Amino acid sequence: MTESAIRNHAAFIWSVADLLRGNYKQSEYGKVILPLVVLRRFDSVLESTKQAVLKRQGELAGRIENVEPVLQAVAGQQFYNVSPLDFRRLLDDPANLADNLRAYIGGFSSAARDVIEKFDFNAQITRLDKANVLFLVVSRFADIDLHPETVSNLEMGYLYEELIRRFSELSNETAGEHFTPREVIRLMVNLLFIEDEDALTKPGIVRTMLDPACGTGGMLSVAEDHLRAMNPEARLESFGQELNGETYAICRSDMMLKGQDASHIVYGNSFSEDGHAGAHFDYLMANPPFGVEWKMVEDEIRGEAETKGFAGRFGAGLPRINDGSFLFLQHMISKMKPPSEGGSRVAIVFNGSPLFTGAAGSGESEIRRWIIENDWLEAVVALPDQLFYNTGISTYFWIVTNRKRIERRGKVQLVDARDLFVKMRKSLGNKRKEIGPEQIDEITRLYGEFAESDRVKIFPNEAFGHMRITVERPLRLRWEVTTDTVTQLAEEKGWLKLAATEQADIAARLTALVGTSTTDKAVLTKKLGAIPKGVDKPLWDILAVRDPEAPVVEKRNHEPEPDSDLRDSESVPLPPTPLKWEPDTTARLESLEYRSAVGDYMQAEVVPYVADAWVDYDKTKIGYEIPLTRHFYKYVPPRPLAEIAADIKALEAEIQTLLAEVTA
Repeated sequence: MTESAIRNHAAFIWSVADLLRGNYKQSEYGKVILPLVVLRRFDSVLESTKQAVLKRQGELAGRIENVEPVLQAVAGQQFYNVSPLDFRRLLDDPANLADNLRAYIGGFSSAARDVIEKFDFNAQITRLDKANVLFLVVSRFADIDLHPETVSNLEMGYLYEELIRRFSELSNETAGEHFTPREVIRLMVNLLFIEDEDALTKPGIVRTMLDPACGTGGMLSVAEDHLRAMNPEARLESFGQELNGETYAICRSDMMLKGQDASHIVYGNSFSEDGHAGAHFDYLMANPPFGVEWKMVEDEIRGEAETKGFAGRFGAGLPRINDGSFLFLQHMISKMKPPSEGGSRVAIVFNGSPLFTGAAGSGESEIRRWIIENDWLEAVVALPDQLFYNTGISTYFWIVTNRKRIERRGKVQLVDARDLFVKMRKSLGNKRKEIGPEQIDEITRLYGEFAESDRVKIFPNEAFGHMRITVERPLRLRWEVTTDTVTQLAEEKGWLKLAATEQADIAARLTALVGTSTTDKAVLTKKLGAIPKGVDKPLWDILAVRDPEAPVVEKRNHEPEPDSDLRDSESVPLPPTPLKWEPDTTARLESLEYRSAVGDYMQAEVVPYVADAWVDYDKTKIGYEIPLTRHFYKYVPPRPLAEIAADIKALEAEIQTLLAEVTA
């Protein structure tokens, strides 16, 4: 079935919505259409074995308790239906259609019923029946041919997604939370499998894959299809978890129809209800929602981070509350197989935020440090913008693995594929571009060759790290008494606590000293006399004036007092030394290599311009960011001034002509 045929099929199914007008809002159409599509698909798949299942059920009545395995075998599927009804026979009794439809759904095996229940379809049956449109809707679906011989499992996945996209547009939801464009997944799978082509072509090979934000299961489906094309004898066991009930139901039904173990698809939040706790996988893929806050599960996540540390999933750090992207990646990394068991490869879609958000020492920076210093980040691929249905922003693949090839170890590859796309003839939501087969092949080639070019940069891990140092300069002050000193002092809280006589005495002393200015605090202290506690500090702050020509103010130990107004921060590149991740960076920052790197930087970049500056080493932090755009920046010189001037004159002449026409 071609892409246009799939859209036409979806359009025909969606035309049922015409029957709902007046009784349903447009945003509610999916509540009826999506579960009926699943039911009709189940009905079509079971059609050829329905009578055999009913016969076998009758033979087993009262003989064994657990009939599910036996009836599944007869049905040739992971599910079956023991109701004598089907979509056609439901129409034979219009008066009792609602009750019969519920009985028909109740005749499904437990796994299939779980799928339908997640749609909350029982409430829609009641609503459709009261509106007197239930018979019309069911009869229209009975005319839709969703038999596997007409619509393959892969095509059914496309059909689901097209319907969800339409539903999301009508309800102003984000379709991108439910599924990822298939060509994006194909590229993602290419990069995920690129190191394993030899192993994956072995007869009978079995591999496992997890998508912790699986939506309708598109990533799992494309990965399975890709592996089957490489090796018909290979098998990919798919695992997933999904928070949205409807998309979970679609994904699970899809897995059931494909012969996958549907119990591997778990309903719930991957962070607070890890459906695959303790499990590890060969491959992991995800396109988590961009910039979604995790406040709803904050207690669970912080609790795990604090109590389990690195024995849990979030020991490296926590990102900002309004962006949980890095939580997904940490969750996935926790499910990588150890290298001794073959290791794992991870592919995840991010927006630009995880590349650089967060200063040194922040949760995001510490997560990047943890990943890069463990030598898990293999590559970052910059994709074209306007590639996804729900957003036009730029996106990136992160490829993470704990089994890098020898030549990739200690390095990170950056691939710039931002201009490798084709324009779509018709946009779909925010999606105006797509990656065609030629672009997929080109990006895969660039990735696999691992050679520098205009589109590929390769850096050592430490190139993405830096030391954020605090540069101090000495405080230089003089003290002077002005006519405004008493007025400013009267605004301090401590002043109001003084007796009127004390206030008058201090005011008189200050007035007598108006015009006094000195760089020796002791001189003014002697002239001013004793000042009550609570007023003395605010007074000296008022009297102090920064003066670059004044002597340095010293602490009691004779070290210079730093001037907070002149305090600055600088980023110093990490020295080119082997990296080994450790939670505490104190020893590293105190090492000769790191201190020397800071000293060399100060002598070259700071001291020549600010001779009295020094570094407060206690405040130094290590940070990591991936400035991909900067590494691929290409300078474009501005147009010549003469050319710009000529354009301006031409525009002025055009404006004058237009004005003449208006005033004529």
